[in-house]
Amino acid sequence: MDGKHHQRFALPDRSYANIVKRDITRIAESYGFSPSEVGKINIVVSEMASNLQKHTTEGGEILIRSIGKRGIEILCLDKGPGMAEPLRMLEDGSSTAGTAGEGLGAIKRQSQEFDMYSQPGAGTILLSRIYKAHHDPTPLPKSRFEVATVMVPKPGEYACGDGFAVIEQGNDCYLVALDGLGHGIPAQQASTEAAAAFETYYKQDPAQALRQIHGAIRRTRGSVGTIVHLNLGSKQIKYCGIGNIAGKIFTVEGPVMMNGPSRNIMAYNGILGHNIPSSFSTQSDTWHHSKVLVLHSDGIKSRWDISRYPNLHRHDASIIAALLYRDHSRQTDDTLVMVARSKP
Repeated sequence: MDGKHHQRFALPDRSYANIVKRDITRIAESYGFSPSEVGKINIVVSEMASNLQKHTTEGGEILIRSIGKRGIEILCLDKGPGMAEPLRMLEDGSSTAGTAGEGLGAIKRQSQEFDMYSQPGAGTILLSRIYKAHHDPTPLPKSRFEVATVMVPKPGEYACGDGFAVIEQGNDCYLVALDGLGHGIPAQQASTEAAAAFETYYKQDPAQALRQIHGAIRRTRGSVGTIVHLNLGSKQIKYCGIGNIAGKIFTVEGPVMMNGPSRNIMAYNGILGHNIPSSFSTQSDTWHHSKVLVLHSDGIKSRWDISRYPNLHRHDASIIAALLYRDHSRQTDDTLVMVARSKP
């Protein structure tokens, strides 16, 4: 999985739209998209910006990032009135603003992957992924897991001090969520070195892997981190954390996401690279297809209730991560949200 953070473009009012479209066009060109593919991206961004102007009084934001060398992911977030019938709004000619009603349909047509979540009073989140026509022809291995992240630097910063890594191997998924101390380049260096160490030691027991990371990043500012190992063969989740990466394991029951039993992932006090407890151990729990894992840095507020969003579990994991970011980001620090689940 590409570890780059999302670039954030705020659109508080219509005066920002042309600047945002110009900047995203330049980024798409720098990613190596062809002129026709850049045109598709322009249509998606233009329609997203137009929807924000028409339907929200406080605007919204667009997040973009590369998907390796293959494509681009675009998320549009707003806290507007939302839609009672989002699927009907995808039909051309459907509009709540008296326009031609082609915006959402146009975004979907230009996207290889598209998803949308909207509820009355809960705003709207749009997801578009566009891939290059001539990307690396080597097929990606079939994944048994879905892991999504939204990672955004502190407002005003270019470098992001949060970080993550994900490694999938058959029935196993190994992942780490990290938060380098502070923000900016020194924090980014700490989390980047921690992620690199994880990629060396990921097969070890999570607690032992954290000890290895601790030793590997002693020359950095330090980081907090949580390691999780999902195994479909044993139907187990194993995890261990040092510092304040928050985590929760949810069980989906019925139409309301994560309304069933949940379990917090408890972490030990300490800072990787500086001081860790003399004794700490890996914890475990059961894991199956109705479980959902959420990890996040302290850029997200500690109190949130995702069960108030009906049918959210039916959507792409990136939508879930984006919703938590939109509604619970402190906007005073780097922010990372990671959502993981296994595929049936």
